[in-house]
Amino acid sequence: MKLTLWPRSLAARTAVVLLLGLAVVQAAGLTIHAFDRMELLRLAQAREEAARVMSVYRNMVNVDADQRAAALADMRRLPGVEVVLSDSPAISDLPPTPPPERQLLRVNMNLVPMPGPLRPREIQMFGGPFWQRLIVSLRLPEGGWLNVTLPMEPPRFWYSPTFLTPFLLMTAAAALLTLWAVRRLTAPVRTLARAAEALGRDVNAPPLPEDGPLEVATAAAAFNTMAARIRRFVQDRTELLTAIGHDLRTPITRLKLRAEFMEDDEQRRKMLLDLDELEAMVSATLAFGRDATSAEPVSALDLAELLRTILDEAADAWPEAAEKLRYDGPGHLTVQARTLALKRALANLVANAVNYGGGALVRLTPPAPGTTHGGASHGALTIAVEDDGPGIPPQELDRAFEPFHRGEPSRNRETGGVGLGLPIARNIFRAHGGDVTLANRPTGGLRATVTLPV
Repeated sequence: MKLTLWPRSLAARTAVVLLLGLAVVQAAGLTIHAFDRMELLRLAQAREEAARVMSVYRNMVNVDADQRAAALADMRRLPGVEVVLSDSPAISDLPPTPPPERQLLRVNMNLVPMPGPLRPREIQMFGGPFWQRLIVSLRLPEGGWLNVTLPMEPPRFWYSPTFLTPFLLMTAAAALLTLWAVRRLTAPVRTLARAAEALGRDVNAPPLPEDGPLEVATAAAAFNTMAARIRRFVQDRTELLTAIGHDLRTPITRLKLRAEFMEDDEQRRKMLLDLDELEAMVSATLAFGRDATSAEPVSALDLAELLRTILDEAADAWPEAAEKLRYDGPGHLTVQARTLALKRALANLVANAVNYGGGALVRLTPPAPGTTHGGASHGALTIAVEDDGPGIPPQELDRAFEPFHRGEPSRNRETGGVGLGLPIARNIFRAHGGDVTLANRPTGGLRATVTLPV
Protein backbone atom coordinates (compact mmCIF):
# COMPACT_ATOMS: atom_id res chain seq x y z
CA MET A 1 0.00 0.00 0.00
CA LYS A 2 1.37 3.39 -1.00
CA LEU A 3 1.83 5.74 1.92
CA THR A 4 1.50 9.47 1.44
CA LEU A 5 1.26 12.47 3.72
CA TRP A 6 -1.18 14.19 1.37
CA PRO A 7 -4.71 13.76 2.81
CA ARG A 8 -7.47 12.23 0.70
CA SER A 9 -10.51 14.30 1.69
CA LEU A 10 -11.27 17.68 0.13
CA ALA A 11 -11.72 19.32 3.53
CA ALA A 12 -8.36 18.05 4.79
CA ARG A 13 -6.55 19.11 1.62
CA THR A 14 -8.13 22.55 1.69
CA ALA A 15 -7.27 22.93 5.37
CA VAL A 16 -3.66 21.86 4.78
CA VAL A 17 -3.23 24.32 1.89
CA LEU A 18 -4.76 27.18 3.87
CA LEU A 19 -2.73 26.38 6.98
CA LEU A 20 0.47 26.21 4.94
CA GLY A 21 -0.46 29.53 3.38
CA LEU A 22 -1.16 30.93 6.84
CA ALA A 23 2.22 29.69 8.03
CA VAL A 24 4.00 31.34 5.09
CA VAL A 25 2.13 34.61 5.61
CA GLN A 26 2.84 34.53 9.34
CA ALA A 27 6.50 33.80 8.74
CA ALA A 28 6.73 36.63 6.22
CA GLY A 29 4.95 39.01 8.60
CA LEU A 30 7.19 37.95 11.46
CA THR A 31 10.27 38.51 9.30
CA ILE A 32 9.10 41.99 8.28
CA HIS A 33 8.34 42.76 11.92
CA ALA A 34 11.77 41.52 12.97
CA PHE A 35 13.54 43.63 10.34
CA ASP A 36 11.56 46.71 11.36
CA ARG A 37 12.35 46.04 14.99
CA MET A 38 16.02 45.54 14.15
CA GLU A 39 16.08 48.90 12.39
CA LEU A 40 14.45 50.61 15.36
CA LEU A 41 16.84 48.92 17.79
CA ARG A 42 19.76 49.95 15.58
CA LEU A 43 18.64 53.60 15.62
CA ALA A 44 18.00 53.57 19.36
CA GLN A 45 21.31 51.88 20.09
CA ALA A 46 23.24 54.33 17.89
CA ARG A 47 21.55 57.28 19.60
CA GLU A 48 22.35 55.87 23.06
CA GLU A 49 25.98 55.07 22.28
CA ALA A 50 26.53 58.42 20.62
CA ALA A 51 25.05 60.16 23.65
CA ARG A 52 27.31 58.22 26.03
CA VAL A 53 30.45 58.93 24.00
CA MET A 54 29.66 62.63 23.68
CA SER A 55 28.83 62.80 27.39
CA VAL A 56 32.29 61.48 28.23
CA TYR A 57 33.88 63.79 25.68
CA ARG A 58 31.98 66.83 26.96
CA ASN A 59 32.96 66.10 30.56
CA MET A 60 36.59 65.96 29.52
CA VAL A 61 36.68 69.15 27.46
CA ASN A 62 34.70 71.13 30.04
CA VAL A 63 37.36 70.72 32.76
CA ASP A 64 40.82 72.18 33.00
CA ALA A 65 43.80 70.12 31.94
CA ASP A 66 44.98 69.66 35.53
CA GLN A 67 41.57 68.29 36.57
CA ARG A 68 41.22 65.78 33.76
CA ALA A 69 43.01 63.06 35.67
CA ALA A 70 40.38 63.19 38.46
CA ALA A 71 37.56 63.35 35.93
CA LEU A 72 39.10 60.42 34.08
CA ALA A 73 39.21 58.38 37.29
CA ASP A 74 35.49 59.07 37.89
CA MET A 75 34.57 57.99 34.35
CA ARG A 76 36.43 54.72 34.67
CA ARG A 77 33.95 53.72 37.37
CA LEU A 78 31.18 53.45 34.77
CA PRO A 79 30.31 49.76 34.22
CA GLY A 80 31.88 48.38 31.06
CA VAL A 81 33.24 51.76 29.95
CA GLU A 82 36.97 52.28 29.41
CA VAL A 83 38.27 55.85 28.94
CA VAL A 84 41.91 56.59 28.03
CA LEU A 85 43.73 59.87 27.22
CA SER A 86 46.61 59.45 24.82
CA ASP A 87 48.64 61.29 22.23
CA SER A 88 47.38 59.02 19.44
CA PRO A 89 44.12 57.32 18.50
CA ALA A 90 43.47 53.83 19.80
CA ILE A 91 44.93 50.86 17.97
CA SER A 92 42.55 47.89 17.99
CA ASP A 93 42.41 44.39 16.54
CA LEU A 94 38.78 45.09 15.65
CA PRO A 95 37.94 46.10 12.07
CA PRO A 96 36.77 49.63 11.38
CA THR A 97 33.14 50.28 12.04
CA PRO A 98 31.07 49.68 8.88
CA PRO A 99 30.18 52.88 7.01
CA PRO A 100 26.42 52.73 7.73
CA GLU A 101 27.02 52.33 11.44
CA ARG A 102 29.74 54.96 11.47
CA GLN A 103 27.53 57.42 9.61
CA LEU A 104 24.64 56.77 11.99
CA LEU A 105 26.87 57.35 15.04
CA ARG A 106 28.36 60.55 13.55
CA VAL A 107 24.87 61.94 12.85
CA ASN A 108 23.74 61.26 16.42
CA MET A 109 26.95 62.75 17.83
CA ASN A 110 26.32 65.95 15.89
CA LEU A 111 22.87 66.14 17.44
CA VAL A 112 24.36 66.50 20.91
CA PRO A 113 24.38 70.26 21.73
CA MET A 114 27.93 71.59 22.11
CA PRO A 115 29.75 74.78 21.16
CA GLY A 116 31.44 74.58 17.78
CA PRO A 117 35.01 75.18 19.00
CA LEU A 118 34.72 72.32 21.47
CA ARG A 119 33.53 69.72 19.01
CA PRO A 120 35.98 66.90 18.15
CA ARG A 121 38.17 67.70 15.16
CA GLU A 122 38.50 64.07 14.10
CA ILE A 123 36.75 60.80 14.99
CA GLN A 124 37.84 57.21 14.40
CA MET A 125 35.74 54.14 15.17
CA PHE A 126 36.38 50.40 15.46
CA GLY A 127 33.99 47.49 16.07
CA GLY A 128 30.25 47.73 16.43
CA PRO A 129 27.23 45.76 17.65
CA PHE A 130 28.22 42.54 15.86
CA TRP A 131 31.53 42.58 17.72
CA GLN A 132 29.75 43.50 20.98
CA ARG A 133 32.25 46.34 21.48
CA LEU A 134 32.72 49.86 20.12
CA ILE A 135 35.97 51.86 20.30
CA VAL A 136 35.70 55.59 19.51
CA SER A 137 38.74 57.88 19.33
CA LEU A 138 38.01 61.64 19.44
CA ARG A 139 40.65 64.33 18.85
CA LEU A 140 40.55 66.97 21.59
CA PRO A 141 40.48 70.69 20.65
CA GLU A 142 43.90 71.39 22.22
CA GLY A 143 45.42 68.17 20.90
CA GLY A 144 45.58 64.61 22.09
CA TRP A 145 43.00 61.90 21.80
CA LEU A 146 40.20 60.61 23.97
CA ASN A 147 39.73 56.86 23.46
CA VAL A 148 36.38 55.51 24.69
CA THR A 149 35.55 51.80 24.69
CA LEU A 150 31.87 50.87 25.18
CA PRO A 151 30.10 47.51 25.35
CA MET A 152 27.32 46.98 22.77
CA GLU A 153 24.50 44.48 22.80
CA PRO A 154 24.60 42.09 19.82
CA PRO A 155 21.56 42.19 17.53
CA ARG A 156 18.83 39.73 18.48
CA PHE A 157 16.72 39.06 15.45
CA TRP A 158 13.65 37.48 17.07
CA TYR A 159 14.04 38.59 20.65
CA SER A 160 11.02 40.24 22.22
CA PRO A 161 9.70 39.36 25.68
CA THR A 162 6.13 40.44 24.86
CA PHE A 163 5.85 39.36 21.23
CA LEU A 164 5.74 35.55 21.35
CA THR A 165 2.55 35.09 23.40
CA PRO A 166 0.26 37.33 21.31
CA PHE A 167 1.81 35.97 18.12
CA LEU A 168 1.04 32.37 19.11
CA LEU A 169 -2.48 33.30 20.21
CA MET A 170 -3.10 35.08 16.91
CA THR A 171 -1.77 32.10 14.94
CA ALA A 172 -3.89 29.62 16.91
CA ALA A 173 -7.01 31.77 16.45
CA ALA A 174 -6.38 32.06 12.70
CA ALA A 175 -5.80 28.29 12.42
CA LEU A 176 -9.02 27.49 14.30
CA LEU A 177 -10.95 29.97 12.16
CA THR A 178 -9.47 28.38 9.03
CA LEU A 179 -10.45 24.87 10.11
CA TRP A 180 -13.96 26.02 11.02
CA ALA A 181 -14.39 27.82 7.69
CA VAL A 182 -13.11 24.84 5.69
CA ARG A 183 -15.40 22.44 7.52
CA ARG A 184 -18.34 24.81 7.02
CA LEU A 185 -17.65 25.37 3.33
CA THR A 186 -17.10 21.67 2.53
CA ALA A 187 -20.17 20.51 4.49
CA PRO A 188 -22.38 20.68 1.33
CA VAL A 189 -19.94 18.36 -0.44
CA ARG A 190 -20.24 15.80 2.36
CA THR A 191 -24.02 16.19 2.31
CA LEU A 192 -24.04 15.62 -1.46
CA ALA A 193 -21.87 12.51 -1.06
CA ARG A 194 -24.17 11.09 1.61
CA ALA A 195 -27.20 11.85 -0.55
CA ALA A 196 -25.60 10.09 -3.53
CA GLU A 197 -24.82 7.07 -1.36
CA ALA A 198 -28.37 7.03 0.00
CA LEU A 199 -29.76 7.26 -3.54
CA GLY A 200 -27.63 4.27 -4.53
CA ARG A 201 -29.17 2.26 -1.68
CA ASP A 202 -32.73 3.51 -1.99
CA VAL A 203 -34.04 5.22 -5.09
CA ASN A 204 -36.78 6.79 -2.94
CA ALA A 205 -34.32 8.55 -0.64
CA PRO A 206 -35.45 12.02 0.49
CA PRO A 207 -34.30 14.99 -1.64
CA LEU A 208 -31.53 17.40 -0.69
CA PRO A 209 -32.47 20.78 0.80
CA GLU A 210 -31.98 23.43 -1.86
CA ASP A 211 -30.60 26.17 0.36
CA GLY A 212 -27.23 27.71 1.18
CA PRO A 213 -24.93 29.58 -1.25
CA LEU A 214 -25.94 29.87 -4.88
CA GLU A 215 -23.53 27.20 -6.12
CA VAL A 216 -24.62 24.75 -3.40
CA ALA A 217 -28.31 25.38 -4.05
CA THR A 218 -27.77 24.91 -7.81
CA ALA A 219 -25.92 21.63 -7.26
CA ALA A 220 -28.63 20.40 -4.87
CA ALA A 221 -31.37 21.29 -7.36
CA ALA A 222 -29.51 19.46 -10.16
CA PHE A 223 -29.04 16.42 -7.91
CA ASN A 224 -32.73 16.38 -6.95
CA THR A 225 -33.71 16.64 -10.62
CA MET A 226 -31.42 13.73 -11.47
CA ALA A 227 -32.80 11.65 -8.58
CA ALA A 228 -36.37 12.37 -9.70
CA ARG A 229 -35.57 11.25 -13.26
CA ILE A 230 -33.93 8.07 -11.96
CA ARG A 231 -36.97 7.33 -9.79
CA ARG A 232 -39.30 7.93 -12.71
CA PHE A 233 -37.17 5.73 -14.98
CA VAL A 234 -37.05 2.88 -12.46
CA GLN A 235 -40.74 3.22 -11.69
CA ASP A 236 -41.70 3.17 -15.38
CA ARG A 237 -39.61 0.07 -16.06
CA THR A 238 -40.86 -1.69 -12.94
CA GLU A 239 -44.48 -0.89 -13.73
CA LEU A 240 -43.95 -2.09 -17.29
CA LEU A 241 -42.44 -5.36 -16.06
CA THR A 242 -45.20 -5.84 -13.50
CA ALA A 243 -47.93 -5.06 -16.03
CA ILE A 244 -46.54 -7.57 -18.52
CA GLY A 245 -46.33 -10.22 -15.81
CA HIS A 246 -49.85 -9.48 -14.65
CA ASP A 247 -51.28 -9.60 -18.18
CA LEU A 248 -49.57 -12.93 -18.87
CA ARG A 249 -51.54 -14.69 -16.15
CA THR A 250 -54.78 -14.77 -18.13
CA PRO A 251 -53.36 -16.42 -21.30
CA ILE A 252 -51.39 -18.87 -19.14
CA THR A 253 -54.58 -19.89 -17.40
CA ARG A 254 -56.35 -20.33 -20.77
CA LEU A 255 -53.49 -22.42 -22.10
CA LYS A 256 -53.65 -24.64 -19.01
CA LEU A 257 -57.36 -25.23 -19.60
CA ARG A 258 -56.82 -26.05 -23.26
CA ALA A 259 -53.91 -28.35 -22.44
CA GLU A 260 -56.25 -30.46 -20.31
CA PHE A 261 -58.17 -31.39 -23.46
CA MET A 262 -55.11 -32.74 -25.28
CA GLU A 263 -55.37 -36.44 -26.02
CA ASP A 264 -51.63 -37.12 -25.97
CA ASP A 265 -50.80 -37.61 -22.27
CA GLU A 266 -47.06 -37.10 -22.71
CA GLN A 267 -47.47 -33.87 -24.65
CA ARG A 268 -50.07 -32.65 -22.14
CA ARG A 269 -47.69 -33.34 -19.27
CA LYS A 270 -44.81 -31.47 -20.95
CA MET A 271 -47.03 -28.53 -21.85
CA LEU A 272 -48.34 -28.25 -18.31
CA LEU A 273 -44.79 -28.33 -16.97
CA ASP A 274 -43.81 -25.50 -19.32
CA LEU A 275 -46.88 -23.51 -18.30
CA ASP A 276 -46.12 -24.08 -14.62
CA GLU A 277 -42.58 -22.80 -15.16
CA LEU A 278 -43.89 -19.80 -17.06
CA GLU A 279 -46.38 -19.10 -14.28
CA ALA A 280 -43.61 -19.33 -11.69
CA MET A 281 -41.57 -16.81 -13.65
CA VAL A 282 -44.56 -14.49 -13.85
CA SER A 283 -45.16 -14.82 -10.10
CA ALA A 284 -41.50 -14.08 -9.39
CA THR A 285 -41.65 -11.08 -11.71
CA LEU A 286 -44.69 -9.73 -9.89
CA ALA A 287 -42.94 -10.29 -6.55
CA PHE A 288 -39.89 -8.44 -7.88
CA GLY A 289 -42.09 -5.51 -8.85
CA ARG A 290 -43.81 -5.48 -5.47
CA ASP A 291 -40.48 -5.47 -3.67
CA ALA A 292 -39.21 -2.61 -5.82
CA THR A 293 -42.22 -0.44 -5.01
CA SER A 294 -42.67 -1.53 -1.40
CA ALA A 295 -42.90 1.24 1.19
CA GLU A 296 -42.67 -0.94 4.29
CA PRO A 297 -41.66 1.15 7.33
CA VAL A 298 -38.45 0.55 9.24
CA SER A 299 -38.87 -0.94 12.70
CA ALA A 300 -36.82 -2.66 15.38
CA LEU A 301 -36.47 -6.44 15.05
CA ASP A 302 -34.46 -9.22 16.66
CA LEU A 303 -32.27 -10.41 13.81
CA ALA A 304 -31.11 -13.54 15.64
CA GLU A 305 -34.73 -14.56 16.28
CA LEU A 306 -35.62 -13.82 12.64
CA LEU A 307 -32.83 -16.10 11.39
CA ARG A 308 -33.94 -18.93 13.68
CA THR A 309 -37.52 -18.49 12.45
CA ILE A 310 -36.37 -18.70 8.82
CA LEU A 311 -34.45 -21.90 9.57
CA ASP A 312 -37.48 -23.40 11.35
CA GLU A 313 -39.69 -22.62 8.37
CA ALA A 314 -37.10 -24.10 6.03
CA ALA A 315 -37.03 -27.27 8.15
CA ASP A 316 -40.81 -27.52 7.78
CA ALA A 317 -40.56 -27.06 4.01
CA TRP A 318 -37.63 -29.49 3.60
CA PRO A 319 -37.92 -32.10 6.38
CA GLU A 320 -35.10 -34.15 4.85
CA ALA A 321 -32.69 -31.23 5.38
CA ALA A 322 -33.84 -30.34 8.92
CA GLU A 323 -30.72 -31.77 10.55
CA LYS A 324 -28.47 -29.72 8.25
CA LEU A 325 -30.08 -26.38 9.11
CA ARG A 326 -28.00 -24.74 11.83
CA TYR A 327 -27.60 -21.30 13.37
CA ASP A 328 -24.40 -19.93 14.89
CA GLY A 329 -24.42 -16.54 16.54
CA PRO A 330 -25.64 -14.47 19.50
CA GLY A 331 -28.96 -15.20 21.14
CA HIS A 332 -30.35 -11.73 20.41
CA LEU A 333 -29.34 -8.77 18.24
CA THR A 334 -31.71 -5.86 17.67
CA VAL A 335 -31.48 -3.91 14.41
CA GLN A 336 -33.60 -1.37 12.54
CA ALA A 337 -34.91 -2.84 9.27
CA ARG A 338 -37.95 -3.61 7.11
CA THR A 339 -38.99 -6.91 8.62
CA LEU A 340 -40.90 -8.55 5.75
CA ALA A 341 -38.41 -7.47 3.08
CA LEU A 342 -35.38 -8.59 5.10
CA LYS A 343 -37.05 -11.92 5.89
CA ARG A 344 -37.76 -12.49 2.19
CA ALA A 345 -34.13 -11.76 1.23
CA LEU A 346 -32.64 -14.02 3.92
CA ALA A 347 -35.17 -16.76 3.16
CA ASN A 348 -34.07 -16.67 -0.50
CA LEU A 349 -30.45 -17.26 0.53
CA VAL A 350 -31.40 -20.13 2.85
CA ALA A 351 -33.63 -21.66 0.15
CA ASN A 352 -30.77 -21.53 -2.37
CA ALA A 353 -28.44 -23.21 0.15
CA VAL A 354 -30.98 -26.00 0.77
CA ASN A 355 -31.78 -26.48 -2.92
CA TYR A 356 -28.16 -26.66 -4.06
CA GLY A 357 -26.36 -27.93 -0.95
CA GLY A 358 -28.96 -29.90 0.99
CA GLY A 359 -28.59 -27.69 4.08
CA ALA A 360 -27.52 -24.31 5.42
CA LEU A 361 -25.28 -23.00 8.17
CA VAL A 362 -26.19 -19.41 9.10
CA ARG A 363 -23.53 -17.44 11.00
CA LEU A 364 -24.43 -14.10 12.53
CA THR A 365 -21.46 -11.89 13.52
CA PRO A 366 -22.26 -8.71 15.49
CA PRO A 367 -20.36 -5.45 14.91
CA ALA A 368 -16.79 -5.49 16.17
CA PRO A 369 -16.23 -4.25 19.75
CA GLY A 370 -15.55 -0.54 19.95
CA THR A 371 -18.10 0.42 17.27
CA THR A 372 -20.80 1.25 19.80
CA HIS A 373 -21.53 4.65 21.27
CA GLY A 374 -24.19 5.50 23.81
CA GLY A 375 -25.59 1.97 23.70
CA ALA A 376 -26.13 2.02 19.92
CA SER A 377 -23.99 0.22 17.39
CA HIS A 378 -22.51 2.09 14.47
CA GLY A 379 -20.56 -0.71 12.79
CA ALA A 380 -21.66 -3.39 10.36
CA LEU A 381 -22.89 -6.89 11.15
CA THR A 382 -22.24 -9.91 8.95
CA ILE A 383 -24.53 -12.80 8.04
CA ALA A 384 -22.90 -15.76 6.29
CA VAL A 385 -25.08 -18.49 4.72
CA GLU A 386 -22.94 -21.54 3.88
CA ASP A 387 -23.79 -24.80 2.13
CA ASP A 388 -21.96 -27.95 1.05
CA GLY A 389 -23.13 -27.91 -2.56
CA PRO A 390 -21.09 -27.84 -5.77
CA GLY A 391 -20.54 -24.08 -5.64
CA ILE A 392 -20.50 -21.75 -8.62
CA PRO A 393 -17.78 -21.42 -11.27
CA PRO A 394 -15.71 -18.30 -10.50
CA GLN A 395 -16.66 -16.66 -13.78
CA GLU A 396 -20.36 -17.04 -12.88
CA LEU A 397 -20.23 -15.47 -9.39
CA ASP A 398 -21.02 -11.94 -10.57
CA ARG A 399 -23.62 -13.09 -13.11
CA ALA A 400 -25.55 -14.91 -10.39
CA PHE A 401 -27.15 -11.56 -9.44
CA GLU A 402 -28.43 -10.87 -12.95
CA PRO A 403 -32.24 -11.20 -13.31
CA PHE A 404 -33.37 -14.54 -14.73
CA HIS A 405 -29.84 -15.93 -14.69
CA ARG A 406 -29.90 -19.51 -13.42
CA GLY A 407 -26.80 -21.09 -12.01
CA GLU A 408 -28.34 -24.54 -12.51
CA PRO A 409 -28.91 -25.18 -16.23
CA SER A 410 -31.70 -27.73 -15.84
CA ARG A 411 -35.33 -26.88 -16.50
CA ASN A 412 -36.38 -28.23 -13.09
CA ARG A 413 -38.03 -25.41 -11.13
CA GLU A 414 -37.34 -27.18 -7.86
CA THR A 415 -33.58 -26.96 -8.36
CA GLY A 416 -33.01 -24.27 -10.93
CA GLY A 417 -35.63 -21.70 -9.91
CA VAL A 418 -36.44 -18.79 -12.20
CA GLY A 419 -33.35 -16.66 -11.55
CA LEU A 420 -34.89 -13.82 -9.51
CA GLY A 421 -34.14 -14.92 -5.93
CA LEU A 422 -30.64 -13.44 -5.71
CA PRO A 423 -31.46 -10.18 -7.56
CA ILE A 424 -34.43 -9.63 -5.22
CA ALA A 425 -32.25 -10.38 -2.17
CA ARG A 426 -29.49 -8.02 -3.30
CA ASN A 427 -31.96 -5.20 -3.97
CA ILE A 428 -33.39 -5.61 -0.46
CA PHE A 429 -29.98 -5.67 1.21
CA ARG A 430 -28.82 -2.62 -0.73
CA ALA A 431 -32.02 -0.79 0.18
CA HIS A 432 -30.99 -1.38 3.82
CA GLY A 433 -27.56 0.13 3.16
CA GLY A 434 -25.77 -3.21 2.94
CA ASP A 435 -24.84 -5.72 0.25
CA VAL A 436 -24.40 -9.41 -0.46
CA THR A 437 -21.51 -11.24 -2.13
CA LEU A 438 -20.92 -14.84 -3.18
CA ALA A 439 -17.71 -16.83 -2.80
CA ASN A 440 -16.77 -20.49 -3.09
CA ARG A 441 -15.64 -22.07 0.16
CA PRO A 442 -12.14 -23.62 0.22
CA THR A 443 -13.63 -26.86 1.62
CA GLY A 444 -16.39 -26.95 -1.00
CA GLY A 445 -19.77 -25.32 -1.25
CA LEU A 446 -20.86 -21.71 -1.49
CA ARG A 447 -20.87 -18.87 1.01
CA ALA A 448 -23.23 -15.91 0.70
CA THR A 449 -21.97 -13.02 2.87
CA VAL A 450 -24.41 -10.27 3.84
CA THR A 451 -23.24 -7.01 5.42
CA LEU A 452 -25.74 -4.67 7.03
CA PRO A 453 -25.11 -1.37 8.82
CA VAL A 454 -26.35 -1.21 12.39
